[in-house]
Amino acid sequence: MTEDGIISFVDDLGGVLTVRPGPGDDSPEISWGDTFFFYSPDGVMPKATQPFATIVTKNYPGDERSRLDRPDAFRVNIAAGKEAFIHWTGHEPREPAIDVDPSIADTVIAHPVYGSVGWLAVVNPGSRTDAATRELLRKAYHLARSRYERRAGSTPS
Repeated sequence: MTEDGIISFVDDLGGVLTVRPGPGDDSPEISWGDTFFFYSPDGVMPKATQPFATIVTKNYPGDERSRLDRPDAFRVNIAAGKEAFIHWTGHEPREPAIDVDPSIADTVIAHPVYGSVGWLAVVNPGSRTDAATRELLRKAYHLARSRYERRAGSTPS
């Protein structure tokens, strides 16, 4: 899976606001080149809402263990819910995790920083994790859509 392939896949889910920060948009420079996915059918940046998935292309302060400073390295981060987290990690989000090298490519792992709140991550998804990454992105999308619809007072379709 490529970054562009992931972006296209998520955009095709419908109602997704894809944010790609860059120069001149008042975003912090460190976020430039990364991608953030929100459920927002009106296309307006939601207030006080976290993205349901992100693609990061570099190390952030305190989040260097995935070694995204390598050529062509990126990480997909996915808030796919507690059940998916337990399925993939074998433990609850707040429980201590088995120490897994977060720089290993093409493996679903607990996010190295946000795993304690249930986020999963995949560095350079490939043939082993292509289907799983797509399914996790779908789950995260449906959870975000359900939250949006609950807040809006509508019934999910």
